[in-house]
Amino acid sequence: MTEPPPGGHSRFRPPPPFCGLRPQPLPAPLPSGPAAAMSGGLRGWRAAAGPLLQASGAPHGARRRRRLLLSQLFQPLNLQGEGGEAGWEAGSRSHRLMVQGGLIHPGSTGCYCYLPPAVRAMEKLVRLIDGEMEAVGGQKVNMPSLSSAELWRASGRWENMGPELFRLADRHGKDYCLGPTHEEAVTELVAAQSNLSYKQLPLRLYQVTRKFRDEPKPRFGLLRSREFYMKDMYTFDASEEAARQTYELVCGAYRGLFERLGLRCVQVRAATGNIGGTTSHEFQLPADIGEDRLVLCPDGHFAANVEMLNGEQTTCPTCGEKLTQTRGIEVGHTFYLGTKYSAVYNAIYYSPDSKPHLAEMGCYGLGVTRILAASIEVLSTEDSIRWPSLIAPYQVCFIPPKKGSKEELGAALLEHIYDDFVEAHPHLAGDVVLDDRTQMTIGKRLKDAKKLGYPYVVIAGKRVCEDPPVFEVWDQNSGEVLYLTKEGVIELLSKVQVL
Repeated sequence: MTEPPPGGHSRFRPPPPFCGLRPQPLPAPLPSGPAAAMSGGLRGWRAAAGPLLQASGAPHGARRRRRLLLSQLFQPLNLQGEGGEAGWEAGSRSHRLMVQGGLIHPGSTGCYCYLPPAVRAMEKLVRLIDGEMEAVGGQKVNMPSLSSAELWRASGRWENMGPELFRLADRHGKDYCLGPTHEEAVTELVAAQSNLSYKQLPLRLYQVTRKFRDEPKPRFGLLRSREFYMKDMYTFDASEEAARQTYELVCGAYRGLFERLGLRCVQVRAATGNIGGTTSHEFQLPADIGEDRLVLCPDGHFAANVEMLNGEQTTCPTCGEKLTQTRGIEVGHTFYLGTKYSAVYNAIYYSPDSKPHLAEMGCYGLGVTRILAASIEVLSTEDSIRWPSLIAPYQVCFIPPKKGSKEELGAALLEHIYDDFVEAHPHLAGDVVLDDRTQMTIGKRLKDAKKLGYPYVVIAGKRVCEDPPVFEVWDQNSGEVLYLTKEGVIELLSKVQVL
């Protein structure tokens, strides 16, 4: 917005009381049959759409529909970029756009409130991840964020993790940490199953939870924060060969996930760090702001984080081509662990001859909130968010004419499209927003819609007065502007995919 309305959303004023979504009466059906044909075009629409202008008065017991009105969504906007003066500094494009667009709100250093649109995007991403993990045999669990120091001391990581580990003690003096990862906890969980059989393997357990790391210099919003969401999977196999097959299977699922999101992701060789194991890969989104330095073979034969290279390697070890350098944002990490943790906690299974064997392990992480921010970072322009379509918080924004304009009658027609579309596609009801700020011009609201990244924007503009009425549809991902009748709008939007 150019400026918030009195008492409206701003970075420095409290928002107005939030009362939820206002139920709207179901509109009367359009005339059908010969009478409709005789009434024709705009004249018939005027007669049919009249009841839409009424906020009440529907017959007792009539079905009622709720519209998502932009003015009532809890998404405090600061689209003019008046940030940085209240204790936060937007050091990246994604950080700035997410704060200005009312997706996140800075709390303490490195910690953020996720507002409803961001939560919607994250839930869609998690559903996408769930599908990929279930396809490779994943079973979802949920482990405590609060982890006993005894577990971490047994693995040696209580000391090795250093100051990045959030440590605390309870009233009895017992030490705990807030889990940055859960290798210790999940291995202890599996070890507690004293009669685990080879028939139950492979075992692939995963969760999506908050993680905590005491970053020395949190920055770039959700790209490097102290509290974040991560998907972490832990696998248990009967042999090294089986464990490495699982490793390739999960890496393939990660590649498929980023392909579905429309994100260019590079799998690179990486160091195992304090997680351990003998094999490790990072999944990187190339970006100038990335904190990792990468070298890539132009023909795809070799890719690595420079920390893996011995000396200055400039050519591909496979084809001899000159390696190119770039920077990347790490959004996933995989490890083949072997028996590093199963040996510590005695996580065993019984073979066909009833002999105990240590399980071969792997662990696999995806930064859920980092993927949200990184996708905005690499897809967006400097002043407008662009989402991977599958995880956009809302798919469609309807913009009616300005109140008092000569096209004002088009408001009723646009609302009728809204209601007919939602009636025909109820699974999309939560993805369609009506920008009811009709005191503002269409141009200003369209500019806001572009900044917020709705994949589709439907406008009742000047051509709504034609016979038949024609609507303006902006396809944000393709950059196309289409001019469609009501039927054309509904046909186009019916192809929208949601998770």
